[in-house]
Amino acid sequence: MVKLLVQIGMEREGVTDIVPEDGYEFFFNVTCTSCREEHPKAISFNQTEVHELSGSRGSANFVWRCGNCKREQSCSFAPPVAKSIAPLPYSAENGQLAPFVALDCRGLEVTKFHFRGTWKAVGEESGAKFEVDLDEGEDRWDDYDEGAGVPVSISEFRSEVRRA
Repeated sequence: MVKLLVQIGMEREGVTDIVPEDGYEFFFNVTCTSCREEHPKAISFNQTEVHELSGSRGSANFVWRCGNCKREQSCSFAPPVAKSIAPLPYSAENGQLAPFVALDCRGLEVTKFHFRGTWKAVGEESGAKFEVDLDEGEDRWDDYDEGAGVPVSISEFRSEVRRA
């Protein structure tokens, strides 16, 4: 088993505590560690779905049988820094990488995280709550914080996966 830490970074203006909404569908690129075959598409899984492992009493959030070597691979969310498997909100300095989620991987390696779906953010000055919708490939989100009277934005999304 390999424990991986997914870190995220972004430029943020006027917002903090950026985190995916509950029930978020995480998108990753994965590679089989046995034959080094990369899955042809970005795969997705979430923290609530659990799948049984064949020939075992175990389960995982994501189970994949490699199309090349036919081995079964799996991945589950793990506590990153705190005791919860929930993603950690991003409030780091602009562009700085910060821990996001941790994954326990067996037979596969997560190589990239994709920013997609609906996220939440909080206005730094007003405490206003924002819904941040990111479509595939979108590289910027902009809005206006009425309470603080300032524009807010998130841009330059980046991620890094490393061994924990």
